[in-house]
Amino acid sequence: MGVRHAREYADILKELTEAVAEIENSYTFFEMETEEWEALHEDDRHEVMEALADDVFFGLGENPEIKVGEGVITYNSKHHIIEVSQSNQVTRIVRLI
Repeated sequence: MGVRHAREYADILKELTEAVAEIENSYTFFEMETEEWEALHEDDRHEVMEALADDVFFGLGENPEIKVGEGVITYNSKHHIIEVSQSNQVTRIVRLI
């Protein structure tokens, strides 16, 4: 199926990367331990979050809801958005059109 979008993928990825980076313990998606995450340089952390955002974006095409760390990322195809939630509250909306 895939996530339908009209915006440039690079722009969506940038916003989604920022959003997943705000999720508490998001690095656990890659089965990283806290010590491993804390040992990473800031640039490396950004690369991990960008890879996470990329994986989540394409994963949402198969499964419209993906748990990441302490949050949930949901693809709402009707409204052409990706919602990032924590503690049962939407914390970020990434527009796809």
